[in-house]
Amino acid sequence: MDLSTTYMGLKLKNPIVPSASPLSYNLDSMQQLEDAGASAIVMYSIFEEQIQHERSALFHYLSHGTESFAEALSYFPDVQQYNLGPDEYLELIQQAKRALEIPIIGSINGVSVGGWIEYAKKIEEAGADAIELNIYYIPTDPNVSCTAVENQYLEVVKAVKQSVTIPVSVKLSAFFSSLAHTAKRLDDAGVNGLVLFNRFYQPDIDLETLEVQPNVILSSPQALRLPLRWIAILHGKINASLAATSGIHTSEDVLKMLMVGADVTMMCSALLKHGPEHIAKVLREIEQWMTTNEYISVQQMKGSMSQMSVNEPAAFERANYMKSLHSYK
Repeated sequence: MDLSTTYMGLKLKNPIVPSASPLSYNLDSMQQLEDAGASAIVMYSIFEEQIQHERSALFHYLSHGTESFAEALSYFPDVQQYNLGPDEYLELIQQAKRALEIPIIGSINGVSVGGWIEYAKKIEEAGADAIELNIYYIPTDPNVSCTAVENQYLEVVKAVKQSVTIPVSVKLSAFFSSLAHTAKRLDDAGVNGLVLFNRFYQPDIDLETLEVQPNVILSSPQALRLPLRWIAILHGKINASLAATSGIHTSEDVLKMLMVGADVTMMCSALLKHGPEHIAKVLREIEQWMTTNEYISVQQMKGSMSQMSVNEPAAFERANYMKSLHSYK
């Protein structure tokens, strides 16, 4: 049974990659992820604000109001337990490369070119095998056009690609006027992978204090539907690798994503809920399903249910909308 796959040119032993999360805050938990079967690890994100400003300012934004949303505290460690600065981030990459055998992917979260370029070089020098750019940008100015937003993404990608030699992926949101066009432009700019999709954490209102509150809600399996559709549509139309993230909880989720064309599936919420050992369980179930259904490799199933492979390609477009409305009883 061959579970191996290729992502951004990296040869991976299987398609399960833990995405950026608190599970990569320290070497011990990263070792647990590898022992459970993770084929690579995306490091937790270092924020543009951390690179550009003093750590004390970041600590204020991370810690202010944390007593107001217990759910976040139940899933995420106290920021005081960790050194979250840029230098410590690079040191952890170095430690991980010395201790682990699987690829390590650095993650930078931001929106402008700014200090990303120099820091991307440092991530490469620290030994990272690739870099994921998590461009977390919510355009709120009504005078900023959709083209200007796309151009900002391209500017970041081109600048980082020119500064490093390791593969670079972009974690995108689904909120583009023409997502396929945006993906094509990024592909033409030389990005090595697209990660679909970033989750924009929506704010909430506290009716007691009348304050806007941060709110962390872990993904549900239903969130899988959006990346599933777009990976199915993009498979075979761009050269960049495709990574599925958001809603990946079970072996069935992984299998579906592979069939529509994902090269890897990235887990976060499921691992925070069930622990690193959940990876081993999912891998066992994938092997069982493949044996039962006479698949000998991941490569054999990859893209077999993409838009270009199915009998009814319109099922991923407007036809799905019409059929869904008429199917409810």
